[in-house]
Amino acid sequence: MSKLEIHQIPVLNDNYLYLIKDPDSDAVAIVDPAEADPVLAKLDELGWKLTHILNTHHHWDHTGANLELKEKTGCTIVGSAYDVARIPGIDIEVSEDQPYMFGSQKAQIFEVSGHTNGHIAYWFEGSDALFCGDTLFALGCGRLFEGTPAKMWESLQKLRILPDPTKIYCAHEYTEANANFALTIEPQNSDLKKRFDEILKLRAANKPTVPSTIGDEKATNPFLRPDVTDIQKNLQMQGADVADVFAEIRARKDSF
Repeated sequence: MSKLEIHQIPVLNDNYLYLIKDPDSDAVAIVDPAEADPVLAKLDELGWKLTHILNTHHHWDHTGANLELKEKTGCTIVGSAYDVARIPGIDIEVSEDQPYMFGSQKAQIFEVSGHTNGHIAYWFEGSDALFCGDTLFALGCGRLFEGTPAKMWESLQKLRILPDPTKIYCAHEYTEANANFALTIEPQNSDLKKRFDEILKLRAANKPTVPSTIGDEKATNPFLRPDVTDIQKNLQMQGADVADVFAEIRARKDSF
């Protein structure tokens, strides 16, 4: 089976959309379309026909172009069965209960509420690709607009156990700011220091820092590391419940 062909489309101030194609079926999807025109322009450039929209959650900067793209292309909109009422134009409801077949490509659906209730992620194991919206970022995680810290930590643990080579196609370019914060939580992390230098070089060259990988995040992202001894010591929370440590990290980031 061929791997997905993936094109990153920057829009708005810091959003990333992902145009993906299954070469074996010619199914083409846009993940979390905030705007229609950049998507249509990229489709025209590539000579592709849009067949699907894959939504991770209902926020406008992830669904804003759903209806316009559906009207112009006749595409099918896929979204969370847990949040049907808030996904514009939804046609197919998906959940953790069974994988979703995008053409010939199997996507495992993860229910990862926290940023919003009903947030989902799509993991294409055969392509080492995770589309996780605003749940997991490079060196960060989403703000908790609707969920609790305990719920978000539960969600992140589902993603943390994915294979290290899995690429994280998150929805925003927040990495430099996230790195600055991460260094306040774990300043002795040599992998984090090295990664920070790499991030600064990329951003200075106006290059994206996304995608990262699960392996990179496990080694450097404080939101995936609340069980690490150094972090607990730095927070003076040695031996505390891991969900409580995560909550403290999230609270500090909110006021950073």
